Amino acid sequence: MLKAMEVGYVLHSAQSQYQLPFCKFLRYIQYIPQTGDLVIATVHHSSADLYHCLITPHTPPASLPHLSFEGANRKTRPHLVNGSLVYARVANASKHADPELECVHPSTNKAEGLGPLKGGMTFDVSLGFARRLMAGKKGGIIILDELAQHAPFEAAVGKNGRVWINGGDNLKVTLGVGRALLEADEKGLTVTEQKKMIERILKGR
Repeated sequence: MLKAMEVGYVLHSAQSQYQLPFCKFLRYIQYIPQTGDLVIATVHHSSADLYHCLITPHTPPASLPHLSFEGANRKTRPHLVNGSLVYARVANASKHADPELECVHPSTNKAEGLGPLKGGMTFDVSLGFARRLMAGKKGGIIILDELAQHAPFEAAVGKNGRVWINGGDNLKVTLGVGRALLEADEKGLTVTEQKKMIERILKGR
């Protein structure tokens, strides 16, 4: 018996008509924060002990403690201005309270890749595509792995449908990777089609 767990289109698999690893598109579904989700948030404003961050335009600001960063104290904590980006984990999500964020792992107090995102650009993708990106090659998205073999860049993916790309001083790399992700998302490219797109991008460098 097949049960629907998420809203989206059924993906047909040649191996099994019931193999549904991912929903194809969740572009118009509003993101709802869940405890444990990794998200890319924007600092909206700061208060005495908290940064108030926007996860999406549709959800109330989430709170991020000033000291919720690796090795942070009142002297060493990062000073984030309005508009700064952070890669964070949803520490608590409830229907009865605004979401809470953290930039350290609760058991180790280490950043483990979380924290302020400096430089680069963000690109908005569908929720389904973001989840596939976070699953790596198992999600059927090879763009980041393939392009990383030809140009250095940093990337962070949030379950809230935001992707951060930083090619350093090379703006062309940042834009190229971001546009490739947007095209794959909007057109629903298969792995074969992604490879062809990547070949086209590399030839045009």
